[in-house]
Amino acid sequence: MLDVTERLTTLQARRVALAAQGFTRARPTTVGRPHLRSTLRRLGFFQIDSVNVLQRAHHLPLYSRCGPYDLELFHRAAGRSPRLMFEYWAHVATFVDVDLWPAMQHRMASRRGLWGGPDRIAREQPELVDAVLAHVAEHGPLTARQVDAALGEERERDRSHWGWNWTATKNALEFLFHGGRLTSARRTAQFEREYDLPERVIPADVLARPALDEAEAHRVMVEHAARAHGVATLPCLRDYFRSAPEPTRAAVEDLADAGVLLPVRVQGWDRPAWLHHEAARPRAVRARTLLSPFDPLVFERERTERLFGFRYRIEIYVPEAQREYGYYVLPFLLGDAIVARVDLKADRARGTLVVHGAWSEPGAPADTAVELAEELRTMARWLALGAIEVGERGDLAADVRTLV
Repeated sequence: MLDVTERLTTLQARRVALAAQGFTRARPTTVGRPHLRSTLRRLGFFQIDSVNVLQRAHHLPLYSRCGPYDLELFHRAAGRSPRLMFEYWAHVATFVDVDLWPAMQHRMASRRGLWGGPDRIAREQPELVDAVLAHVAEHGPLTARQVDAALGEERERDRSHWGWNWTATKNALEFLFHGGRLTSARRTAQFEREYDLPERVIPADVLARPALDEAEAHRVMVEHAARAHGVATLPCLRDYFRSAPEPTRAAVEDLADAGVLLPVRVQGWDRPAWLHHEAARPRAVRARTLLSPFDPLVFERERTERLFGFRYRIEIYVPEAQREYGYYVLPFLLGDAIVARVDLKADRARGTLVVHGAWSEPGAPADTAVELAEELRTMARWLALGAIEVGERGDLAADVRTLV
């Protein structure tokens, strides 16, 4: 039985979450490496998504918290020494804070989450796995195409189904990547991984740290998730790093016993929650930003609905005729509430930020259209788009069109 010592209103919990996610700080005039480092350490990772209809998803969380920044800052931190991040399966495919390398090694060793093709290649063609590793060790960093060509696997592939058409060498590369024997040195302009040995990518001081065992790794991940969420239920803590149920539960108990996690009840939540003992409790939040569909503030959709009363589903995979709002819809955070949603596209050929539609949420303040228009101007400048074009869909569209 939990010894619940405190109760939070939904608004208090929401403000705690926003502070934990970095939305109570003013945007800096110029965004530099320290801002990227602090945001990465706060969140733990940036979720990768290849959809580029607006901007790739991993670039958006830093924008949402700090405002416009030079993308080269991100590319250097991910692809040049000394790196701040490495690629791995943390939540899903992510750019992960390098300091979490020791915590990820238990996952690498256990093969947890390894799927069909890479697992099958490792079992059926271990000699190919060895050959691929040796080739990358001698010639890396290399893309899968380059390894395919060198080992005689290059061929035309049907691209209609992601992952189903990988060559044997690509599956071997992914097996080695999943196991931590290879990592990604950087991404090409075509967004392909360049595989290399960890010792040529991960900073030496990080690589020298001992790998954490399963129990300690889960304590690190759960504490990190709790700090990043501020307040969260056990399923939310587990979802953050997609960790195993029982070790996560044990880690929560250990951290509660140590006073790191404090049991709380949140108004309207149907299960107990945990508050990080260092969580800030702001009396007000004055944020204004657009959020990626894969931002840690909103990527757990049930949590988003409980915290903000905002039902959010991404409709990329929904047939166009069946979409309620649009292909790439971003929530608009204003103050301490999500007050609108906007379907956006960067039309780079025309230099135009296209607003297909804009909808207010129930209870949105009267200045929502004004604030949204200003944020759209800021995003357009960041994306180097000289014009904003607003369509007809949504109750905010007409006002936003007039304002921009």
